[in-house]
Amino acid sequence: MNTPLPSAGDFNQLRAFVAVAGSLSFSRAAESLGVSSSALSQMVRALEEQVGVSLFNRTTRSVSLTDAGAQLFDRVRPNVEALAQALGETRERRAEPAGVVRLHCFRAAAGLYLTPILRAFSDAFPHVILDVTLDDAVVDIVANGYDVAIRLGEVIDKDLVAVKLGPDLRQTAVASPDYLARHGTPAHPRDLLAHRCIGWRWPGHKSPYKWEFMENGKWFEVAVDGPLISNLKDFGVQAALEGVGVAFASQQLIAPHVLQGTLVPLLEAWSAPFPGYCLCYPAQRRMAPPLRALIDTIRSGPPVMKAARRVGSTPAVAE
Repeated sequence: MNTPLPSAGDFNQLRAFVAVAGSLSFSRAAESLGVSSSALSQMVRALEEQVGVSLFNRTTRSVSLTDAGAQLFDRVRPNVEALAQALGETRERRAEPAGVVRLHCFRAAAGLYLTPILRAFSDAFPHVILDVTLDDAVVDIVANGYDVAIRLGEVIDKDLVAVKLGPDLRQTAVASPDYLARHGTPAHPRDLLAHRCIGWRWPGHKSPYKWEFMENGKWFEVAVDGPLISNLKDFGVQAALEGVGVAFASQQLIAPHVLQGTLVPLLEAWSAPFPGYCLCYPAQRRMAPPLRALIDTIRSGPPVMKAARRVGSTPAVAE
């Protein structure tokens, strides 16, 4: 048999009863609760009518508990005090963020937007635990129990709030000078069909990703083939450095190698920008303080954070 939960009125009546029973004074109890004596008396009378027995013996000079009142006081006092304590702790958690925030983050984005703020965030919010999953799979945030994610803008569901973190990105085909000396340089993206290309596969996908290029304002795909397929783009870049074939990766990943001359960018005229990394999370009318703290910190970036610990509850607006 399921016992129905008490209503807000029931809790207020029990709170009033416990206050009077604890002090044996309606005036002192009313003062402690911040209500008038008449309002307090009405709440106690309503409780007595609900339970069908008198809970207090009243005279003009004194107040005492009846047997039924004493038994009820013994039963409900610990529970009312526990509820009051739980509500107080919840209010404190709102003022001082505490709890667990579950974050799903693309691997490459972690080094750009997450790792640089970890020390400052930990120092500012010592009672918040970040449970981070680094994975390039495009998962359903809500269904998988995540609070927030950092991923590419082009794979964010439309019903999520999206906050842009950085500039648009570009992917570029690259190869080592040694590979190009042996196999030649492609002049058009479709020439890649005749080259040894290093494939990349989205996590959870069986088929390799088709390389995307833009021509005359329209995107088109090239289903490349080659001796190697990996689920990590940085592994493919390393393979390209060894002369295995042509890789396809973001400019941020290949830039150091291009500067050193160990990789040569290819087909740049067909490499167009696409939406970069964004924070994304479900729209919420009242956001949990730990999540609000993390979002604000990531958006602020790695510079020295403000000392304020109190975090507002208004959700961010997509930019």
